Amino acid sequence: MPAARPDTALAPAAAAPTDTGAGLPRVDLLLLAVSIAGISLSAPLISATAAPALAIAFWRNLMSVGVLGPYALLRHRAELRGIGRRALLLAMAAGVLLAVHFALWMPSLRMTSVASATALVTTTPLWTILLMRILGVRAPRTVWLGTGVAFAGVLVLTGVDLSLSPRALLGDALALGAGLAAAGYMLLGAEVRRTVSTTAYTLVCYATCAVALLAVCLVAGVDLGGWSGGVWWQIFLLMVAAQLLGHSLSNRVVRTLGPSITSTAILLETPGAALIAALWLGQWPPVAAYPAVGLILLGLVLVARPAKR
Repeated sequence: MPAARPDTALAPAAAAPTDTGAGLPRVDLLLLAVSIAGISLSAPLISATAAPALAIAFWRNLMSVGVLGPYALLRHRAELRGIGRRALLLAMAAGVLLAVHFALWMPSLRMTSVASATALVTTTPLWTILLMRILGVRAPRTVWLGTGVAFAGVLVLTGVDLSLSPRALLGDALALGAGLAAAGYMLLGAEVRRTVSTTAYTLVCYATCAVALLAVCLVAGVDLGGWSGGVWWQIFLLMVAAQLLGHSLSNRVVRTLGPSITSTAILLETPGAALIAALWLGQWPPVAAYPAVGLILLGLVLVARPAKR
């Protein structure tokens, strides 16, 4: 996700959550920490991998299908055969939007800083709120306050990046577009999962995403191989860190920790990715970017907190 975002999960709770902060399972808190670490590693790893961004996106999803496919076909074969036409089309549409998300976000990491791209792509919950409002769903005042604060941070951050270079500003725009695509993916996925299991839905979605990205790579003439063994290991590590450890574990713990704690904790991806990029890649964001990132995170916290009600 993935769950909420392919790289930032804000999954719905499937059972009555413990969201008060008292008596939280230590094992699940540890799993949540591992999940955050895995998600935080994805952006710096993408930035450091010496392969085209679209190719990385394609192989990441294809590898995920290879890992998930055997289990899904073994345990959910009957369900996959019986998926209704509407659910199948919605799942495939979600896969296309997921492909758009990857096709926008991964190149953005090569154009702007990891900190900026990660902060802007995590605006997915804000786009989700806006899309739901268009669909007639009203949100609490705190959510709208958080949305305003976060978008103020977006304006400040894009202004900072514009002062650096037009290329950085274009990277910001791609990251924002990736967040919007992820919001549409989330809403479609939520609708499909009313009648389809997460495993069956994810297999259809990932497979569609891989096919769509393959088509884009072929049309654009993107190289899909010919790299060193180290690059292939980096792509494999990205799939393990972001998909298996990151989003899968966040989906696991949201059942016990609740959506509020889980979604708020996942916002640590932004400072986590920025710290890894700084120490590993030497990417230190400009000083003026820190207040902007702080505003975005504050706004997202305000949006996330009402989820426990």
